[in-house]
Amino acid sequence: MASETVYILQTYVAGRGGALQAEPQVGCRDAEEARRKAERLAPLRLGVVAFSVSADTELGDYDETPTILFKAGRLPEMFD
Repeated sequence: MASETVYILQTYVAGRGGALQAEPQVGCRDAEEARRKAERLAPLRLGVVAFSVSADTELGDYDETPTILFKAGRLPEMFD
């Protein structure tokens, strides 16, 4: 299967000791949907990021460098 662009929304809440805890990722149809959902959730979570990656979903092979569409709050270093 050919590579395709995947749009993902990732949110973070407080974990033990104040560490960030990732909630389950949410797949989105397109960049606009990912951005809208992230903007809506930003005031409710410690951190929110919407991003896209190139992936061969059949093989489970994802690009290591995401394209950030929206980010807010506290996030892991990989999203800096």
